Amino acid sequence: MRIGELAKKAGTTTRALRFYEAQGLLDAPRTANGYRDYGEEHIRLVSEIRTLQAAGLSLDDTRPFVDCLRSGHSAGDSCADSIEVYERKLAEVDACLDRLNSVRADLLAKLTAAVARQPDPCRVTDDWESRT
Repeated sequence: MRIGELAKKAGTTTRALRFYEAQGLLDAPRTANGYRDYGEEHIRLVSEIRTLQAAGLSLDDTRPFVDCLRSGHSAGDSCADSIEVYERKLAEVDACLDRLNSVRADLLAKLTAAVARQPDPCRVTDDWESRT
């Protein structure tokens, strides 16, 4: 199949497919007239790339999954290198959550202290609110 048909079947653009090819994630033999000749297996590769990117992985992170599929595995995460990417990405997410929880705790402490200093909390309303 040609690139336009692959793009349609995979739910992406020809530009994205050419970019994947330039990054070494997608390759296809060329016909005598120079057109790329994609097969059904390319739909699976593109689907894997798009699914992983939607889950937060970078394009470079998808490489082990694509390699795993190319080597004949039925799932892109059947190989040790893919598992390592999952583990690394999960550690990054956990670290981010830890930082966010720390920021939240600090803000909550500041809010609690500010409210405690108010003997009779008042609400300030803006004049523009009464005009709407």
